[in-house]
Amino acid sequence: MDDKNRQPNFDEEEQRRVSSTSADQNLNFIASLIDNSIKEKENIRLLSENDFAPATHAQIEEINDSFYIAQRQDNVNQIMSILNRNFGNSYTELQRYGLQRGMIRRIFRRIVSYVLDNADQYTGSNDQRADEIWNDFREDERDTFLMLRRYGIPNDVLDRIVKQLIRTVLDNIGEREDREDRTPRGWSNWEDLGGILTSAPAVASWMPNRLDVFGRGQNQALWHKYWNGSRWSDWEDLGGILISSPAAVSWGRDRIDVFVVGQNQALWHKYWDRSRWSDWEDLGGILLYSPTVASWQPNRLDVFGIGQNQSLWHLYWDGSRWSNWEDLGGVLTAAPGAVSWGTNRIDIFGRGQNESLWHLYWDGSRWSNWEDLQGDRITSGPAAASTGPNRLEVFARGQQNQLIYRTWNGRRWSDWDNLGGVITSEPAAVSWGGDRLDAFARGQNNHLWHIWNR
Repeated sequence: MDDKNRQPNFDEEEQRRVSSTSADQNLNFIASLIDNSIKEKENIRLLSENDFAPATHAQIEEINDSFYIAQRQDNVNQIMSILNRNFGNSYTELQRYGLQRGMIRRIFRRIVSYVLDNADQYTGSNDQRADEIWNDFREDERDTFLMLRRYGIPNDVLDRIVKQLIRTVLDNIGEREDREDRTPRGWSNWEDLGGILTSAPAVASWMPNRLDVFGRGQNQALWHKYWNGSRWSDWEDLGGILISSPAAVSWGRDRIDVFVVGQNQALWHKYWDRSRWSDWEDLGGILLYSPTVASWQPNRLDVFGIGQNQSLWHLYWDGSRWSNWEDLGGVLTAAPGAVSWGTNRIDIFGRGQNESLWHLYWDGSRWSNWEDLQGDRITSGPAAASTGPNRLEVFARGQQNQLIYRTWNGRRWSDWDNLGGVITSEPAAVSWGGDRLDAFARGQNNHLWHIWNR
């Protein structure tokens, strides 16, 4: 696209108005241009934040974003949350030209709304559609680009930022449609299991067709819900004061061990011994994120957490006593996930500084080096399960807040696959037999949500 086609067309009168406007009058002039455009096109009043005088803070708070409530408010908000996470550099770059963050955010929202309302009119690849939408948006929103030109933002900067923004919106429209309209092959639909969770869930299984799920409730205590093979129980309060998500594992029939981070940032432990729940016990350490746990034989527990140095720390129960903590290295940025697929074997997964999946394992005699499994970036800590010897299934939250998973088949790693949903926590996963996998996560309504392979 050449420079002539990139620039909006301004008549000479408009350019003279801009160039002759004093610095003190400029913001009011910009505000009037945008307000007039919106009144003409949408007949809805729009006020800005402090960027646009003379609106008061009280007025802004009262009707902020009212325009967008009429324009697919939920979809706009979902995509804006993605932009706020991933477009920090673009905000900073535009602020260098004197634009305040509130004005940038409002312009971005206007672009998002425009794309959502018009995307169906364009065909071709998302790159081709982004070019065409960008051209039409410039013509339809001449007043907005008159404002940006007054701030001296170069055309190549606008081209790059806005086209990237439009492409992001198009990508997320397609991803959301995939998640809403397609049930992944071999997997159930998502089911809502209720409750109000303030953490990610944890899950364990001590026999075929048995699931025990745990989460932190609104009272910061540990809550429990189970599937007995025919129905789900009610939620029960198991007490404690948690500052993390729980971790859970079973090493034998009717046995469950649960671990959390307590108020003192230490690891705490509670277990079910076939007849009752134990009291909580403090196992020490100082952990930054939620723990994870695996078991490779009866009465054996291996617990992992992220220490103050961001590396992985390990504590184990050998059947008679707890070990000391040991530092296994790495630099992790979220809670880890662990699983065992055989005697004296443990696989650990974590999110690295580059937001990709990293892997460490114990082979019965030594710890491996950390390896970057690469692939798509993940936005949560991982969860791990195993359906058999030398089989691994890893779950995480993807870049559009969907559940994704990948597998090790004994020879190679698969790519990430999309299981859909919109999740707001790390996932939890377990296999209770054969090729069966059950995955859980907290949903947008803070309920427990469940999906399984059929």
